[in-house]
Amino acid sequence: MTDLSTDYLDIDALLTEQELDLRAQVRRFVDDRIRPNISSWYEDAVFPQDLVKEMGSLGLLGMHLAGYDCGGRSAVEYGIAAMELEAGDSGIRTFVSVQGSLAMSAISKFGSEAQKQQWLPGMAAGELIGCFGLTEPTAGSDPAGMVTRAVREKSGWVLNGAKRWIGLASIADVAIIWAKTDDGIRGFVVPTDTPGFSAIPISGKMSMRASIQCDITLENVHLPESAALPGVVGLSGPFSCLNEARYGIMWGAMGAARDAYQTVLAYAQERTQFDKPIASFQLIQQKLVDMVLEIQKGTLVALQTGRLKDAGRLRPEQISFGKLNNVRQAIEICRTARTILGGNGITLEYSPLRHANNLESVRTYEGTDEVHTLIMGRAITGIPSFS
Repeated sequence: MTDLSTDYLDIDALLTEQELDLRAQVRRFVDDRIRPNISSWYEDAVFPQDLVKEMGSLGLLGMHLAGYDCGGRSAVEYGIAAMELEAGDSGIRTFVSVQGSLAMSAISKFGSEAQKQQWLPGMAAGELIGCFGLTEPTAGSDPAGMVTRAVREKSGWVLNGAKRWIGLASIADVAIIWAKTDDGIRGFVVPTDTPGFSAIPISGKMSMRASIQCDITLENVHLPESAALPGVVGLSGPFSCLNEARYGIMWGAMGAARDAYQTVLAYAQERTQFDKPIASFQLIQQKLVDMVLEIQKGTLVALQTGRLKDAGRLRPEQISFGKLNNVRQAIEICRTARTILGGNGITLEYSPLRHANNLESVRTYEGTDEVHTLIMGRAITGIPSFS
């Protein structure tokens, strides 16, 4: 019988046995390896790099890509994995997203055969780490305004510029760098030990503390002709990778929301005030019900989006729908969950405020609320408002 406290609409009945098995596997990994340690990782601002090969061995890196030792899993399976990982922490799910949906996807979609052979198997195994350099200090929501340039020379290319908020860059073996050229915006596969490439982690973060984001500097980075991604010119290349990441986010956000809800449901049933559990209070029940409503709706949004993606019928504005709705609702759920915990909720003993803080970053990256609102507005009205 369905447990109405966690799956009110019996959404599990919509999943295949293979999807449920994958969920159980990733959930065990989160329970065993992430939950016991995440509060200390978060407090100390440490990314657990020793988990990378473990995630590779579980088939979680580039799991939606085919060939080159990648998992070849469905979009729904990738989404389920993202949900379970973010129930542990957004920083862990972000690693999988940067590695698989951004860096590996760029090579898989647009790389040469030699680039794919060189990088994808090692990245799938977690033996090599990648990053994705699009955002710049002065170009976030408007990537067309990037100033990083790649200039042709006789032996190949020379890159100069800067990138900001680039996940994993300081521990990466390879960076996918997007730069302006005389022919348009192009992507480049840049080994991070190339002279002139440097990455410095951004410190003082109040969010995503168990994750790594960096400033990248590119000073006369010389690359061979073969470093350019041959399969795309223009912003359609990075945008197609961003849509892969945005898709995973809509699932992941619901994982964070579900974890916050389950944490406070258990707390409310155990915590007594006025000689009875606070779960018996009308206002607490209202908060719990509102959380269940949005988690179940958001999970259905993610699942339907995944089914459309697997069927080859997903449009970019539908991804914006899921990213905008699910992250926005997840933040509110986590904030509300914190109120049920009272003062205890500001400690790292409980997950809701950590999740809420992380989701402020998730809300911003891969397209802000405003950007996704205007993408949907253009789809609804047929009128672009930001060009």
